[in-house]
Amino acid sequence: MEIMTIRHSAVNSVRFLLAVALFAAVASAQASETTAPAASDDSEARMIVEKADQVRFPVDGFQVDVTVTTVDKEQKADIRKYRVLAKGNTNSVVMVVEPASDRGQIMLMKGRDLWVFMPEVSQPIRLALSQRLTGQVANGDLARANFSGDYNPKLLRSEKVDGDEHYVLELTGIDRSVTYQKVVYWVRAKDFSPHKAEFYSLSNRLLKTCRYENYRSMEGKRRPARLVMEDALRGGEQSVLDYTAMKSRDLPDKVFTKDYLKKLE
Repeated sequence: MEIMTIRHSAVNSVRFLLAVALFAAVASAQASETTAPAASDDSEARMIVEKADQVRFPVDGFQVDVTVTTVDKEQKADIRKYRVLAKGNTNSVVMVVEPASDRGQIMLMKGRDLWVFMPEVSQPIRLALSQRLTGQVANGDLARANFSGDYNPKLLRSEKVDGDEHYVLELTGIDRSVTYQKVVYWVRAKDFSPHKAEFYSLSNRLLKTCRYENYRSMEGKRRPARLVMEDALRGGEQSVLDYTAMKSRDLPDKVFTKDYLKKLE
């Protein structure tokens, strides 16, 4: 009787272990099925952001003039002008054109390293991308417009805006050196044109919004010629960035070095 009891117990133990193994196998298969689409979604999201980057600016070397008009609550306007030289998504030079008192100041972007050179200071000064340049415009808004290189994208949903289907993406900064810690980004599905963006702080506070407007042909592609950035914390203040005179330029790598900046005109 004792032997039969032992055998019966042993059989139950084997059955239990088999059941556990089967449960684990099913759970593993289900996990694989649920995680596989996530990887696919991330891949699709990255493709969308890369194509939207290419709509905003050419991939190869180019030059563009940017006029930034900031209007405060009292409707007082401050106008500043810059010339941007860029090559790819990681190299750029931003030169102050106006006001005349700031002419000669140059920002150099290499990767996510940013310096400013001023005529009265012998050594370049390191800057943060998130630091305010003027109005609602941060340094990184002019010097590094590279969402695909600075953020991990996630496709949240699709949404209709003005009758067109748009992708809505959440972009999370790859580290704290990026211009904004989180971006919610609307991109039109049929041609990957950026529509609007919301910029958030590390504490998930909405800092500002941006609208991409005035699309027109520049350097062979339909691009937004105007960005409207509005302060989400203090209503009534906005900065409008108008892009003009975009043209292709052959920009050798030496242009984007500290030693070469004094030769720029």
